[in-house]
Amino acid sequence: MDEFPACNLDYLPENILIDVLSYLSVRELVRAGRVCKRWRRLVKDQKLWRLVDLTAWKGMTSRILWVLLRQYLGCGLRYLRLRGLLLSVRGGTFLSEAWLKALSTKCPRLSKLYLLHADLRSLPSCQLLPPSLKVLELQGCELPHGFFNQGIAASPQENTQATSSINQKQRKRHSAPSGISIECLILNSVPSFKDQHLQSLTSWERLSRLELCDTFHVTANGLRGCAAKEGVCGLEGLFRLKFLEMSITTRQGYQRPMASLGLETGWLGLEELSLGGKEVAPGFPYASRLKDLKRLYLKACTLDELQVLHNCKMLRGLPGFLRLEFLDVVFQPRRCSPEGAAGGEGEQDQEGEEEAADADHGDNGNNDNKPDKLIQNLRRLLAVMLPCCTLAFNNCSVQHNSNLGSNLFI
Repeated sequence: MDEFPACNLDYLPENILIDVLSYLSVRELVRAGRVCKRWRRLVKDQKLWRLVDLTAWKGMTSRILWVLLRQYLGCGLRYLRLRGLLLSVRGGTFLSEAWLKALSTKCPRLSKLYLLHADLRSLPSCQLLPPSLKVLELQGCELPHGFFNQGIAASPQENTQATSSINQKQRKRHSAPSGISIECLILNSVPSFKDQHLQSLTSWERLSRLELCDTFHVTANGLRGCAAKEGVCGLEGLFRLKFLEMSITTRQGYQRPMASLGLETGWLGLEELSLGGKEVAPGFPYASRLKDLKRLYLKACTLDELQVLHNCKMLRGLPGFLRLEFLDVVFQPRRCSPEGAAGGEGEQDQEGEEEAADADHGDNGNNDNKPDKLIQNLRRLLAVMLPCCTLAFNNCSVQHNSNLGSNLFI
């Protein structure tokens, strides 16, 4: 055994050591840099700082943030996750304007920022965030009133174009957008997000994806006010938005009118809609008014089988509709035949629903009470109504009269 030299980590090439260090958390990575000079140099390799998750670091302070930014974070950073002090007994200011400006300078490639339990009321505007951001996700945060307002830097150009001819306005619509560059905004359990914040987003010329989860103070009137529509000067509202998600899932006894009622006026250019929880029942019937809709996602809700058939029947008028997906949906068996519910819908609607009912009666037999048969028959009925649409049922179940459901993973 003495003939073989002792092997340790010093014999490994640096690229292998960097791969090993990549499995460490940020806190462990900083500690590893104290082992020796070689490791200290390797720890600062920007390959290890592409995705930085600081949400699990207990006792995080603004001083530690400055140390990380000055010594480790750099041009390799793409995704940053931070936990604020909103729920901490220590309190205090966490994200300062000076630190955000330094972050913008040192990390010019940062494209995604996730903030958890952060108090942003000390920041006057989101324009203090790095201009390279494409995705901003806020969970459990507090916002000031004008946080999402577009700065005055872009307003002179907008005012000039607002007084120009129609051709100049069309040129503006097809030119490269300026101002806030965020393309995806995700809000989860942000109670201070209200209609005025939603209206401020209409000035964001690059916003194409908006997710509103448990934002209880957004109303149907607020949604109608920012929906994309034809105005006097062309398209108004969030006309660049392609994906919209709305869900209320955390409050069981929440009784306020849902914001998805605002979809009744339609939404030009909206291609994907996701509804969850208490937003499904009021918003599902208005999905047929979204003329550009291609994909519809329904999740975490309870739906009556007859209600699904009735609403999906109206989706036949959408020429580009391609996909309908149910996720974590509890289906309730129907109590009456589809023909009875379609009596006042017109001869064309009656014909389509009778065709679906014939397919149902021909195959159901006595299997209506079986959960797997019910979902299979529902899939078959929807396939008849929407022949060009892809159907997906994920983790769905059936609720019987005894309130007992059996989960199906399809």
